[in-house]
Amino acid sequence: MFSILLRNIRRFSVPAVFVTIFCAALGAQAVAPAFGERYPLEVFPTEAKRMVDDQTGAELLFLTSGPTKNQNLYFHQRSWLSDNSMILFASQREHGGLMGYLTATGELVRITASDGAPTGGATAAVNHPAVYTMAGPRVLEISFEIEASKEPERTPSKVWARQRLLCEMNSTIGQLNENCDGHFLATGGADPQNAKSTAVFTISTDDGTVKRVCGMPPGTTLGVSHVQWSVTNPNWISFANAPIRLWVVDIRDGKPWAPYVERDGELVTHESWWVNDLMLFCGGVHAKPTEDSHVKTLNVRTGEVRIVGEGAWFPNLDNATISKRNWWHASGSPDGRWAAGDNWHGDIMLFEGLTARPHLLTAGHRTYGSGAHPEVGWSRKSDQVVFGGSYKIGEGAHVCVATIPAAWQEQAAQLGRRVEAVEPGMGNNTTSPTSPSVPKSE
Repeated sequence: MFSILLRNIRRFSVPAVFVTIFCAALGAQAVAPAFGERYPLEVFPTEAKRMVDDQTGAELLFLTSGPTKNQNLYFHQRSWLSDNSMILFASQREHGGLMGYLTATGELVRITASDGAPTGGATAAVNHPAVYTMAGPRVLEISFEIEASKEPERTPSKVWARQRLLCEMNSTIGQLNENCDGHFLATGGADPQNAKSTAVFTISTDDGTVKRVCGMPPGTTLGVSHVQWSVTNPNWISFANAPIRLWVVDIRDGKPWAPYVERDGELVTHESWWVNDLMLFCGGVHAKPTEDSHVKTLNVRTGEVRIVGEGAWFPNLDNATISKRNWWHASGSPDGRWAAGDNWHGDIMLFEGLTARPHLLTAGHRTYGSGAHPEVGWSRKSDQVVFGGSYKIGEGAHVCVATIPAAWQEQAAQLGRRVEAVEPGMGNNTTSPTSPSVPKSE
């Protein structure tokens, strides 16, 4: 099969017109790739450990344990398969790479290509139980068949996979990310029209056709990063650069624009898409080392910015103390009821989407200044979060799932309802009759 993107693009100086014609010719010959024969995946015994957070009472399920380093998928990736049968994560163990946690049994599965090659850069498919991932330059879709064991401690479950090759891409940047209607993937890579720069690309999930969407805007100083689709608009891709951090491009015209332009010294970082054409990001206006960092919403259509998760500003405190009440990664639940922020101590705070009330979900998963951040991802049902790099159970770094307490979920579900009269004993638990409706994803 033809490689859709030019190989080793950085090694040659090729006229832009020729590159455009060549890529178009390859795209014209693209055909829908088929799934191959199924092949078995290696299944390992469960490593799961359960505990209750001693500060918050939240239920914690550690998917991994032992001396290895493990990390969840990046926070704006989908970690749960669409049928919730598997939670994806990455592992640095000897036989690691992309792995899955079987929710039915707690066993672990190593997800490889059909030739046994390790995979990575993954995201779960939007609407069917499969994963988009890379094995070297190969962009693959891998689907699963799971035969869960009734006694996994005696007889391991059986997991089979089928793969199809969408295309090949060299010099990709970041992970694959799928749009909300399932028709395209997006990623960054070397720009065939500018050998000294990078670009945003889409990949058709139907036939594997690769298309250059845009290069980096004039005046930007970094390569493309944090490429991700809107979770409600199938035509919008965002990416990060500098000195302006946030950029959005519509794939129909390929013209990037900056929905928010920060001032010199203003912190804008680690964005992700939420519901209703909103983005979440962390930021503040006080310069380091006394910076503040709130969880903020950005309306991409209007440029309106609001604080949904408060940080704090302490002009005379040390960085470690300041970071206890400031946030670094921001992500939101698919149903719009919650936003999450993590900090440099491995604490995870939830904020109600309507009221911005804070709820400390779990704390102490990172030593300040050492190790990975939690980088919170969300379950499809908006009732759990997944995060990684936790040192809370000792040796190694581990992936953990925290369940939002049922009482919090029930309280959040009541927000926005009209209260005709105060019932006895309701007290401060009532909501305002003028509260807006709960945001819902499309």
